[in-house]
Amino acid sequence: MKLTITDWKDVAGWRWDVPDDEVCGICRVPFDACCPTCKTPGDDCPLIWGECSHVFHMHCLLKWLEAETSQQQCPMDRRPWVTAK
Repeated sequence: MKLTITDWKDVAGWRWDVPDDEVCGICRVPFDACCPTCKTPGDDCPLIWGECSHVFHMHCLLKWLEAETSQQQCPMDRRPWVTAK
């Protein structure tokens, strides 16, 4: 018996390199989902790590840092925000 493949559909998935139960400290949405600003997760809704080791959706953090009350500090520990390299 010979088998011929006539059609092939590839399926892939992606995940951020963060623990499964972690959520954005600003919007409280899991990192596998997207922030309230975005429609789809992935490259359009990246994560940002701080030197303090806290992680946020990029759009949530940018909105936070633009607010006068943030004083350019991490929303979790109030240290001056410095993006990790």
